[in-house]
Amino acid sequence: MKLQDLVEQFVENVVAQNEAIFRGDAKTGNKHARKYGAAVDKLLAHGNAGRDALAVLLKHERMDVRVMAAAHLLRYRTAEAKAVLEEAAKGQGLVPFGAQQALKRWEEGTWALDPEKP
Repeated sequence: MKLQDLVEQFVENVVAQNEAIFRGDAKTGNKHARKYGAAVDKLLAHGNAGRDALAVLLKHERMDVRVMAAAHLLRYRTAEAKAVLEEAAKGQGLVPFGAQQALKRWEEGTWALDPEKP
């Protein structure tokens, strides 16, 4: 599967998860979370090429997509990812809360969405 296809799967499922959550459908939301998680895992398996493919989403038109991509890119693109998360964290609602939590976990040293391999 091409990197671009994985990026598109990531976007589609982040959007679908958030739409399901806003409808109050956690079961469907969780299904989409697993799907975008699988897409991220496949992207990260490609190393920095996969991370670079994901990084284009730091400028995506949708805040939920930018935030989720940034949360996964904190180690690799720290300054850019933090800037996205800090901007989003200024708002209110589910997505800004997620951005706040990602930043908090990063500062605590407990963030582990893309840890360095030993």
